[in-house]
Amino acid sequence: MKDIVKLEKTYWHPAFFGATKWELKENKDDLSFDSEYQLSQQALEMDLLVIKKDPSVVVKNEIGKLFKRFNVFEYKGSGDSLSIDNYYKTISYGCLYKALGEHVNEIPAEELTLTMIREAYPRELFRILEGSGVVITEKYKGIYYLTGKVLFDTQVIVTGAMDGKKHPGLKILSKNAKEEDVRTFLQEAEQAKEPGERSNIDAVLQVSVSENAELFEKIRRDKRMCQALKELMKEEIAEEVTKGRADATLENIKNMMKNLKLTAKEAMKALEIPAADQRKYSAMLKAK
Repeated sequence: MKDIVKLEKTYWHPAFFGATKWELKENKDDLSFDSEYQLSQQALEMDLLVIKKDPSVVVKNEIGKLFKRFNVFEYKGSGDSLSIDNYYKTISYGCLYKALGEHVNEIPAEELTLTMIREAYPRELFRILEGSGVVITEKYKGIYYLTGKVLFDTQVIVTGAMDGKKHPGLKILSKNAKEEDVRTFLQEAEQAKEPGERSNIDAVLQVSVSENAELFEKIRRDKRMCQALKELMKEEIAEEVTKGRADATLENIKNMMKNLKLTAKEAMKALEIPAADQRKYSAMLKAK
């Protein structure tokens, strides 16, 4: 995995796509996945569409127990809100997807489900929904089924409340990942055998490492970790830590240039930056 970059706004969706495919890997041959499925000529697209190839197949993972034939996902990254307007937007995606069938009722409403995912418990959303006649039941830990006054079978998944032993991939897509969840995910990832599984793991790790670099570095240094896990993480961690240190050094150079009125060369000399690295930082300063 290359070029892990800490962005001002993390783009969570590729990691979510990878985490979801990893969650549902036991049924990977029974499901098709379409990330950011486009619903119109304009920029209108659902985050993920999962289709059961055989409607009779039972999905093993808890997040897929609700699945019917067609399953629409709306995902909110760590820190993003899930409001009543987001709820109705997701319903509109389901309605539009149903209406786009090639013939009348090709996609029956009873064969379509909605899944909304957020890290934190959506207290205000649930309050409004319950006030409008929706019944909210925690079916599994962190997985809430919405029944009653709903158009489609719907579930809201609160990743922060999920069982980390069962759903580590979704749990570590957070700005505050827990060490035990990271370790569980890495232990699962060690068993990955197929190339497609490795790409899903990489997508999850790229975001999780970027948002939790110190935690991953701590885990990597733990002598109790088996060598296989260290090898799995080595490239991701090394690149993120190196970049973090370089960014910090660059900020120190800029601050000394600004506050002490030094040239770049003088600032680097004062910071005792090796001559071999000074050209790199000079180039970084010019690029800013």
